[in-house]
Amino acid sequence: MKRRNTPAKDAILSLLTDTGKAMSQDAIEKKMDMNMDRATIYRVLNRFCEDGILHRIVAEDGKQYFAVCVKCDEKILADHHFHFRCTLCKTIECLQVPVQFSLPKGYQVERVNCVLTGVCKDCA
Repeated sequence: MKRRNTPAKDAILSLLTDTGKAMSQDAIEKKMDMNMDRATIYRVLNRFCEDGILHRIVAEDGKQYFAVCVKCDEKILADHHFHFRCTLCKTIECLQVPVQFSLPKGYQVERVNCVLTGVCKDCA
């Protein structure tokens, strides 16, 4: 389904693309130059996820982060890579590492959520 372009969609996508890191809804809300309510931001983020423009990362604390994975290899599905969460600067970034695992016979993977936690290269 073709969705119409709006200033809110453009602003959110530009912000996520420019940062190159995953951001939570509240972080996006704080960084927005335009006045946009929480419901609009969530609606846009969820539609971007449905359309495959963003992917959702759920950290170990249960908080959701959203990212445009500009560094990801096109051959790897957006949901099939690791993320790294820095305990010092609190950023989450996509890692160019494909997820490799094996499952018992009969299981089929649809989505992967792998978040590694530690200190990033910038804070080390």
